[in-house]
Amino acid sequence: MIGINKKRKQDLIDTLESCVDMQANDVSKYFDELYALGNSFDKDKTFQEILAFCKAIGNEERLKLLLVLKDEDKCVCELEAILNKAQSTISHHLRKLEDVGLIMGFKKGKFTHYDIIDKKLLYFLDLMNKELKSTP
Repeated sequence: MIGINKKRKQDLIDTLESCVDMQANDVSKYFDELYALGNSFDKDKTFQEILAFCKAIGNEERLKLLLVLKDEDKCVCELEAILNKAQSTISHHLRKLEDVGLIMGFKKGKFTHYDIIDKKLLYFLDLMNKELKSTP
């Protein structure tokens, strides 16, 4: 098997033998199935999209940006003032959120404003906000 050495594979098979009720040769085959499942995530497009989404909202600054943008669109200069971060930092985080399709930039006068484009995200942000405010 690519990506796992023989000793590690045998250690995992030995562990499986103690926790699943199978004969030794079935455990080895079962390990191969489990290992293939683990490797399948790297090739699964849906998984990769979910991972990118979770990484995007899993960052403190990006989550703050989303919470700010849920109420109304803002330009970068407004976001700089709200988060007290440099324009380059704000732009970096906005780009990450745009890359996963959560926000979109648009021209409003001579400035680019950003807004949330996935309305389902607004629903989840509202749920999180309500939960945070109700927690003692």
